[in-house]
Amino acid sequence: MAIQELSLAAERRQPKRRGHFTRAFGRLLRKKIAFGCMVTLLVLYIGSALANWITPYDYTAQDYSAIRQAPSLVTDQGIRGFFTESHFAGTDRLGRDLFTRVLWGIQNTMLLTIVAMATGGLFIGVTLGLLSGYFGGRVDSAIMRAGEITSSFPDIFLVIIIAATLRPRILEWVRWLEDNTVLDGLVRSGVTDYIVISIALVSFSWFGAARLLRAQVLTLKTTQFVESARAIGGSTPRILFVHLLPNAIGPMVITVTMGMGSMVGTEIILSWLGLGIQPPRPSLGVMLLQGGHISVLRNEPWMLLAPGIAAWLMVLSWNLLGDALYDVLNPRTR
Repeated sequence: MAIQELSLAAERRQPKRRGHFTRAFGRLLRKKIAFGCMVTLLVLYIGSALANWITPYDYTAQDYSAIRQAPSLVTDQGIRGFFTESHFAGTDRLGRDLFTRVLWGIQNTMLLTIVAMATGGLFIGVTLGLLSGYFGGRVDSAIMRAGEITSSFPDIFLVIIIAATLRPRILEWVRWLEDNTVLDGLVRSGVTDYIVISIALVSFSWFGAARLLRAQVLTLKTTQFVESARAIGGSTPRILFVHLLPNAIGPMVITVTMGMGSMVGTEIILSWLGLGIQPPRPSLGVMLLQGGHISVLRNEPWMLLAPGIAAWLMVLSWNLLGDALYDVLNPRTR
């Protein structure tokens, strides 16, 4: 009895072993660049999500007395006047506050890229990658050939074709829905733009994730723990999502993280080309297009500076975070 009590006490004194991803997250936080990227993305995304409360201006509000005004801070009207009268990033050629519009532009980019990555890169890519690698044969051939057809086109070219083709049809459907139901203001809310861009981004984001996961599954499905799960009667969904997916998720985390940076850039380019978020909704791509003229660069450079810095920070932070995750999750680089 005394021996059992001593062994139990010794077990309690032993520190609990941390999981692989807990240890990896701890190592990630110790990387200064990775920590800085995470803080930057959190500040940008939380700030954009709270845009209604952070800025006193509406993104469509025009002040004709402050047209093309340089960044300014009002310091002679107290704390309230400092936040309600200042234009931290200046105003555009219609007198709209650029800081407000940049926050809303980041919010649109955040929603579109996260939704597209969650549906395309994760849900569709992970599911098809698991099925392709596990079953092989005709299932593998059908999934991989479909992905190779889509990847045979340049990504941005395929996205432009899809966006330009689908936009008129989806806009017509949304207008019909608005006319025949109680859902008013759908067109003005930008629902059409969200649907078009989401479909366009999903169209090329799933194949890379599926191909990577397929390669992992092809290696893992011949291991002893998978054979043991089959031998004791484990169901196919259990083997796929309980045994295979957790062991293959490391490279997927890196791919998804670095893919977010490319998706942010693609969404901005689509808006820049007139196929993404359109007025009156703010878009970083449209603001970059409007601020890219020679006359603007000479006379009002702040119109390009604010959206340009926001877009650059998002793309750079996601890419650097992906590099840091690769170093953390790759055992050869520890």
